[in-house]
Amino acid sequence: MNQNAASHSSAWVTFTYATFVLAFFMVGAGIFFLPVDMWTKSYLGMGVVMLVQSCVSVTKTARDKHEAEKLLNRIEEAKTERLLMDINK
Repeated sequence: MNQNAASHSSAWVTFTYATFVLAFFMVGAGIFFLPVDMWTKSYLGMGVVMLVQSCVSVTKTARDKHEAEKLLNRIEEAKTERLLMDINK
């Protein structure tokens, strides 16, 4: 559908997944070894999970909005091109 889209290399994709897992593990370990009671650790853990989920949602929404604008622009360009072709006839 979109021939101009740049694809990511497998090394980059692997790197992004690895850094996400590493960061999530490091935050989890930091919360686990925090010298506070279990309720506080649970609350912080729940906050981290919700933060990750909201980051994924924001990223998906921004990408979807961008894709919709690209489609709308292509439709507008096609309409304009059709109008110009009709005028030239």
